[in-house]
Amino acid sequence: MKSNSTKISLLDSFRQLSKEKWQLGATIFIGKLTGLFLVVMAMMVLPNFFGTPAHAADTYTAHETSMINTINTVWTLVAAFLVFGMQAGFVMLEAGFARKRETVNVLMECIFDTCLCGILFYAIGYAFMFGQGNGFIGWGGADGKTWFFLQNIPDTYLAYGVPVLAHWIFQFAFADTCSTIVSGAMIGRTSFRGDILYSIGITGFIYPIIGHWAWGPDGFLATMGTSGVFAKLLGQPFRDFAGSTVVHTIGGVASLAGAIVLGPRLGRIFARDNKEKGGLPAGHNLLIAAVGGFILWFGWYGFNPGSTLNAMDMQGIGRVATNTTLAACAGGFTAMLAALWWGPTKGKFDLAFTVNGFLAGLVAITCPCYWVSPFGSIMIGAIGGIIIFAGVYIVEWFRIDDPVGAFSVHGLNGIWGTLSLGLFASGQFGFTTPTGADNTAPVTGLLYGGGGAVLEAQLVGSFIITAAVFIVSFSMMYIINKLPHPWKLRVEEHGELGVGGIDVFDHGIEIYPVQDEEVTLGDLMDKGVKQPA
Repeated sequence: MKSNSTKISLLDSFRQLSKEKWQLGATIFIGKLTGLFLVVMAMMVLPNFFGTPAHAADTYTAHETSMINTINTVWTLVAAFLVFGMQAGFVMLEAGFARKRETVNVLMECIFDTCLCGILFYAIGYAFMFGQGNGFIGWGGADGKTWFFLQNIPDTYLAYGVPVLAHWIFQFAFADTCSTIVSGAMIGRTSFRGDILYSIGITGFIYPIIGHWAWGPDGFLATMGTSGVFAKLLGQPFRDFAGSTVVHTIGGVASLAGAIVLGPRLGRIFARDNKEKGGLPAGHNLLIAAVGGFILWFGWYGFNPGSTLNAMDMQGIGRVATNTTLAACAGGFTAMLAALWWGPTKGKFDLAFTVNGFLAGLVAITCPCYWVSPFGSIMIGAIGGIIIFAGVYIVEWFRIDDPVGAFSVHGLNGIWGTLSLGLFASGQFGFTTPTGADNTAPVTGLLYGGGGAVLEAQLVGSFIITAAVFIVSFSMMYIINKLPHPWKLRVEEHGELGVGGIDVFDHGIEIYPVQDEEVTLGDLMDKGVKQPA
């Protein structure tokens, strides 16, 4: 009834309108339509008579540019702090997977490597890696002045608008990560003085000089698509968005070289020699290893999204963060299943393999994270989880003692992640700029119809860096191992097998020293003390 009455009242209102009002309303309505038509026609026709400046929307005032650079700098610094926080994760992961008698040594090496890395990257590393020079090594700016000890540096790094010192902090955290990876495969038998010597070589020379090839402004791999010997053959540059090769392959392959030179820990039994007693010794504290793994995962949100060096590419950093997450999840899942079906605890859910599995997924996605889709990141991480599982057994078969799986996680998955770009690049995304994304020249992989050019460039770059790192690192480790004690790479036999192991021999303390006032549960039971229910 209410609806009918409303309709009747509306009809009565229309009937009461006079002829003059109808004419006025029609005139106003026709006038509005005419005005709208003229506006649309003007929008279509006038640009043909008056030229419009190209990319007018991309022109910013000095104040706007300053604000953009400030935002990008804050973003880069926050990312740097997250990456630096990964050192806590590395310390906990390596200490947890180590035996109790070598834990203090692991902690001390990681802490010392961080301090040494900061000084060396300030003095020479940053200039070698990010300074202009030639295709093989950098040293300074376009004005010919060197950047050693951060002297003569410009206000901002290249066209990014980020201050050089902010860029230095970010890249120092990356260099520190590479240095820490190396120690993982050398746990338990590396003398502390030997660690000092090889860390100088890795942080001061190997990482920054070889890293310059891929990330330097004139590195021969970074520019091989446009200049140099590979330009006509490939027509593509080598790409590594956040460091699957530059950080992880370099660190993982150097750790393999060190493990080979050192040989296994004394008393280590390999599975191929004794199926019952052989295999990787269990870590002494899986709790801190698992927590360390999660801290590393958290830090990766600075590692990968932060490599945009800008916060203006909103879609880009969101995509990179999502891809990072999905790859880690997939890697942990497939590694867990592989260990469940074929691992040493067949039929059980293995914690160590699961932790290393999501780390493998994170390493693998680090290179292609900007250019792949979420589905592609899942596939990359899933394959990474299988690679870590297989890699551990391959290393074990060759009688190489890698206590934390550093080579399998970082070396093998660094290579896989680098190559995966040539397969899974989705053809949607180009490169990031200080003011946002530029997708005018998207990167397309083989599986998305882009042909094999990107994959070929990735193969060339990965092979060159992997081979160079192994040859140089092996040579360096071999020379250090020929030095007399206490500077020899490998600790003395009695230092490894004595009471308290290398912890007491090199550092004078155990990780869990017994205190006089401590009373164990066994002591309480022996004394007949009643325990609370």
